[in-house]
Amino acid sequence: MADRGVLTETPALLVYVAQCFPDAHLAPLQDPFALAQVQAFNSYLCSTVHVAHAHRMRGARWADDPAAIAAMQRKVPQSVGDAFALIKAEMLPGPWVMEDRYSVCDGYLFTLEQWLELDGVDPARLPKVADDRRHMSERPAVRRAIKMELA
Repeated sequence: MADRGVLTETPALLVYVAQCFPDAHLAPLQDPFALAQVQAFNSYLCSTVHVAHAHRMRGARWADDPAAIAAMQRKVPQSVGDAFALIKAEMLPGPWVMEDRYSVCDGYLFTLEQWLELDGVDPARLPKVADDRRHMSERPAVRRAIKMELA
């Protein structure tokens, strides 16, 4: 593929990967509504969950006052926990985010699930999320990626 520039923002990168490898069926490219659901889920992860997580170590992006930054840091367990509670309650309908098919949503969700303990959230209080994390960690590709990351 010719170099056409830089892409940023996780939802755009994920749909780009899905479109570059259509035979992998990483997104429902032929179904506009289902593709919009993929985009909605990944946008929620990007704009809500990831941002709530970032308050733990990047509070200076939003405030200069050390007390305000400390307040944001104290709020992370609740804000991240609440975001994952919503995911558990309303956004994990089946074994995968898109019900019965693995998609680009699942890898992104798994990445954020890996940060739960660092954010002060006990995965045991989110059993559906913990099950998803366990389910993803059993995938051979995920095992290889984690092994490479730790090397």
